[in-house]
Amino acid sequence: MQSWSLVCNGVKNVWTAVIFGGMLFAGDGGVESGCRAKKGHFMADESKMGGGIQIKKAPIGLAALALVGPSFVWAAEYIGSGEVILATRTGAILGTAVLWAIVLGVFLKFWIGMSGARYTVCTGEGMIDMFDRMPGGRHWAVWTVLVIQFVAATFSIGAVVTAAGVFVNSLLPIRFIAGASNLISSFLSLSPLMDIKPEQVDSAFPGLCGWAVTIVAVAVVWSGLFNVLKIVMSFLVLIVVLGVVYVAAHVFPGFGALMHSLAFNVPGVPEWASSLDKVSDNPWKEILPLLGWGAGGFASQVWYTYWVLGAGYGAAAGRGYGRPADVASLRSMSRDAAERIKGWCRVLYFDSSIAMVIGIVATGAFFIAGAGILRPAEVAPEGPGVAIELSGLFSKGWGPVGGFLFMLAGAAALISTQIGQLAGWPRLLADSCRICIPGFAKRFKWKTQFRMFLLFFLCANLVIIFCFKEKPVVLIQFAALMDGLLLTPLQAILVAVGLFVVMPKLLSKEAASVLRPNPVFAVGLVIAFLVFGYFCVVQMPSVLFGK
Repeated sequence: MQSWSLVCNGVKNVWTAVIFGGMLFAGDGGVESGCRAKKGHFMADESKMGGGIQIKKAPIGLAALALVGPSFVWAAEYIGSGEVILATRTGAILGTAVLWAIVLGVFLKFWIGMSGARYTVCTGEGMIDMFDRMPGGRHWAVWTVLVIQFVAATFSIGAVVTAAGVFVNSLLPIRFIAGASNLISSFLSLSPLMDIKPEQVDSAFPGLCGWAVTIVAVAVVWSGLFNVLKIVMSFLVLIVVLGVVYVAAHVFPGFGALMHSLAFNVPGVPEWASSLDKVSDNPWKEILPLLGWGAGGFASQVWYTYWVLGAGYGAAAGRGYGRPADVASLRSMSRDAAERIKGWCRVLYFDSSIAMVIGIVATGAFFIAGAGILRPAEVAPEGPGVAIELSGLFSKGWGPVGGFLFMLAGAAALISTQIGQLAGWPRLLADSCRICIPGFAKRFKWKTQFRMFLLFFLCANLVIIFCFKEKPVVLIQFAALMDGLLLTPLQAILVAVGLFVVMPKLLSKEAASVLRPNPVFAVGLVIAFLVFGYFCVVQMPSVLFGK
């Protein structure tokens, strides 16, 4: 009872922060509009640095909570298929012994995302423009990102929407699906070239649900109403936390077992699991994808700088997207302006820490639910029936309410991730093309480039949904390795160089001395590089090419 009380109080506190911060943040204009704060609202005093850029005074104390917001977009985006599918599956196969992988993955990526966002707060430009300032050949870092991320984005967005379609389909009443299948079949049969039977439509309904999720997500992102989306995504985070914590609390293993699970143990795959066709004897085949998408992949850390840009923290105020830093203004920055930006860095630390806590709690809850419910039943989710399997098993424990809450939490997580990805990846690729292909950037405005990539992902999703409808777990694991692990070690080093080498050269000497990052950032980024580098070099080859 005591542990259940702690869980309930924790959920209540998180949701209070979500609602309070989300509503006020969205009320100030939202991410998409640039979130220009009103004069007199927490930040009445202003300071100017060279070039006329205004730096407002950062809020302190409880007032800072009013401008917390990028963290909720960040968390709502990265709590998705890696948590709903991979964490639940890994918990079922390996038990709670590898909970350390979730904590480690989220914590180290938190350092990468927060460090990159600190650069954005101090300079007013996103992570992709920071990569373009790396020493070496022209645009080499951005070209690397552009090529790999284009492939990763295509499969990752397709992976999420494939899983989202399965979960949404499982929430629909059987009678509704049957009626809709008959209606669609009758409509298509009006054409002499098509003879579609209701049972064929019924089997394709998860794919149709995936199409619907993608089309709705594209419409929301296309509209630019990110302030409304901000509140919606905060609400989806609430559904995720409440739904999965409710389920996980019933099978909570106790704090002793929880602490033991942080000991970096790598258990063997149980005999019942290894006898299944889609489960390998190598436990790292389950652990690495979980590490790869814990707190999202490479792109999620880049997107956090976009949400900070939109929120207008520090030097990012009013800049919008698709623009490099105003170097002339940065080089004439006064000490007073730098001190104000330092205050915004503290707001950033608070904001990013909220995202880390939400990520660990939500991912850990999915993981514990899988270990406590699926593992005793000797079930490892796989194939198009993954959502139905999960719902049925959770329903056996606590009736329809438990199964429905878990499925609702999963669907909410996947839908919010799809919306976040469709808001983030076109920005990342549009910025990369702006830098690497100047002719393309001159011919099309940045927003036009953004929408072109959005339409491409819409079309690619429609194909991937049906090509991989039988293999959602395989697709998710591949995307996790591509986006979550392949570029993460490089990202950690590039962010460290940007923060400690590039940024001081952009700022005036006075500003650079004030905004010099604490050495703890270097320690966190180097550890992230070493850990993810080890997994990429030592473990990934055996996962990709071994049995």
